[in-house]
Amino acid sequence: MLTLGLDTSNYATSLAVFDTRAGEVVCDCKRFLPVRPGQLGLRQSDAVFHHTAALPELLEELGKKADLTCIEAVGVSAKPRPVEGSYMPCFLVGVSAATAFCAARGLPLVKTTHQQGHLAAAMFAAKGAELFGQELLVFHVSGGTTDLLHLEQTGQVTTIGTSTDLYAGQAVDRLGVRLGFPFPAGAQVSACAAACKEDVHPRASVRGYDCSLSGLQNQCEKLLAQGQSEAYVCKYCLLSVAKTLYLMAKAAQADFPGLPIVFAGGVMSSTLVQMYLHTRLSQALFVPGKFASDNAIGVALLAAREVGAWPTISG
Repeated sequence: MLTLGLDTSNYATSLAVFDTRAGEVVCDCKRFLPVRPGQLGLRQSDAVFHHTAALPELLEELGKKADLTCIEAVGVSAKPRPVEGSYMPCFLVGVSAATAFCAARGLPLVKTTHQQGHLAAAMFAAKGAELFGQELLVFHVSGGTTDLLHLEQTGQVTTIGTSTDLYAGQAVDRLGVRLGFPFPAGAQVSACAAACKEDVHPRASVRGYDCSLSGLQNQCEKLLAQGQSEAYVCKYCLLSVAKTLYLMAKAAQADFPGLPIVFAGGVMSSTLVQMYLHTRLSQALFVPGKFASDNAIGVALLAAREVGAWPTISG
């Protein structure tokens, strides 16, 4: 069986096709929403417009890589997170397209959330089907979340820790835009940080499972004002995020000993952040960039699971 996933987040329009029999991603495509230089994102009305324009073109692109007439189930991100009141108009674009696709073909439609898609993609990239149905700790670290999640064997997701103010991705993007990088700025900040060979001593503000990152933005501004190089400040920003996640994880490990810790979300595409955590957390699992940043792979996976088509007995 082939399943189709759609995700229309505030950052990117994403599509993916998953083959349940082979247990692999057939193809995926993504287009970041255009943001004007110096801006920190889009208004929802603009995001809706760009998703509406991009979806037909991306479906055509996807159709060149997979036979869309063989799709037997469709998954879509209907809202940001699996909590009451979670809502963004941009997700309605994906829901409308997925609903029309399914209605025309008589296919089952599976509505999930952007966050659950991130978790599923990261779990799949880390260990295939093995982590599904297991109890886990998962970090979702992006421009809209810095959440520490407890995933139960039933699939129930509970947020046990978060940022009380600024999110990690926001801190990174604000620094990047401040330095003239395009939004989202994570890849450029990471590349800039890699040029710094100096030792950096990051700071973190963590209480229990929760963190505060508003001070990080102020500290980066202070370092720039003091004449520190852009590379140094970028490295400081990313390592401060990494140290924050490490302290949150250590607090959680005390109460949830032995559980694997999966890191998902666009910020986790940073090699520098991954390396810092890898040397300090033996149970940490990281994934390639396309599975960490915004994608529809996890949504296609969840559609396959919901209709009972994956994992198969043989795969």
